[in-house]
Amino acid sequence: MIRTLTVDQARQSVLQRRLLDDAEAPEAALQALREATGRDVHTATEGVAHILADVRARGDEAVRFYSRALDGAELGPLEVPQSALEAAYMRLDRALRAALEASAERIYRFHERQAQAEAGWLVEEGDSRLGQLVRPLERVGIYAPGGQALYPSSVLMAAVPAQVAGVREIIVISPPSRARLSEEGEHEVAVADVVLAAARIGGAHRVFQVGGAQGIAALAYGTETVPQVDKILGPGGLFTVLAMRQLFGVTGIAGLPGPTETLLIADDSANPALVAADLLAQAEHDVLASALLLTPSRALAARVAAEVTEQLARLPRRAIIEGSLERGSAIVLTGSLDEAMALANEYAPEHLCLLTESPWALLGQVQHAGGVFVGESACEALGDYIVGPSHIMPTSRTARFNSPVNVRDFQKIISVFGVGDATLHATGRDAIRIAEAEGLQGHAEAIRRRLDKKE
Repeated sequence: MIRTLTVDQARQSVLQRRLLDDAEAPEAALQALREATGRDVHTATEGVAHILADVRARGDEAVRFYSRALDGAELGPLEVPQSALEAAYMRLDRALRAALEASAERIYRFHERQAQAEAGWLVEEGDSRLGQLVRPLERVGIYAPGGQALYPSSVLMAAVPAQVAGVREIIVISPPSRARLSEEGEHEVAVADVVLAAARIGGAHRVFQVGGAQGIAALAYGTETVPQVDKILGPGGLFTVLAMRQLFGVTGIAGLPGPTETLLIADDSANPALVAADLLAQAEHDVLASALLLTPSRALAARVAAEVTEQLARLPRRAIIEGSLERGSAIVLTGSLDEAMALANEYAPEHLCLLTESPWALLGQVQHAGGVFVGESACEALGDYIVGPSHIMPTSRTARFNSPVNVRDFQKIISVFGVGDATLHATGRDAIRIAEAEGLQGHAEAIRRRLDKKE
């Protein structure tokens, strides 16, 4: 069921990454865009661009239109009242509610350490004072998927670090749940209870029942009902991610979430049943998910492949897993653990799991990864829910230059320039020379006048 490849074969297949521009929308989705926009849309990018422009021009009216045309949702009030959040929280199974609260507490404790370590600073250098002010963003928007899959954990993983950072207003948007829309009778609030409860537990201030590209546009531009935010983050489908990319610069975008990916490095000491379970756990996200094992052990590779086949038969999302295993997942035989680590750094995975005899000894070789899971007990699935670090991590090789969601994503830095007369005289002439070299005489003159005045 799962392929076993050489390194060269893997480089030509599963280790290749598709760019967002190459992503193909299903024909049914493109047809829905054509009908909704009234345009001959050939790509998802074209359709999303039209939706964004329409929401910018028509506000709530366009948001409602695309929610009806694309999501089949005839919405009541866009904003979910606080009483509905409280009611959803109380309706939730007590054990699940307690688990979400335990998760939020651990996420808070982890990120609180970062906030304490990264306060602003001022330092005196002679007669000058230089430094940085650290200030929270005023308003952020968090996208919570609500279609075929519900991810209350992702709401916590974004909202809690924002809360720690001191964000004044945390906005959550989530598309209406198809399950609730299909129930007999009408619901003024069609967002799933578990998402609403997670928003309440995570400290969200307001929740809106809207999703898709139209929801992202509403957050970026602001409408009569949905407030404009300073930054948007959260997982989403193709249209949502394309909207985020096109709105970069209009608002802050924390990252462009792609299909999830996990890369495991294991040796003969690894338990093949656990390795297989980790691969299957990743593959069940969706057919585009990538689950990879890199190992120098042929014996382990064979045992893991057998375990994957055996365990798969008992999992309810079998069709999705099979799609993932066929498209972007594999076992890759390497010449050594060092080669496996080199390949991992080249791949820059969202999740890197080290299941070797001495996993901590490999940690120093890690250059590119969203998160590193060290040892047999540190399974990636546990990190998805309750360990503490945010599970919203860079995908599609963006771990080469991007970081997991953290407190800094919800803060900005303001530089402080405090210059005394001695520093002015020590640096002014050099600054004038540089300004004149750039042809900016006004800059040079502004400095020269101060020097002349002091002299």
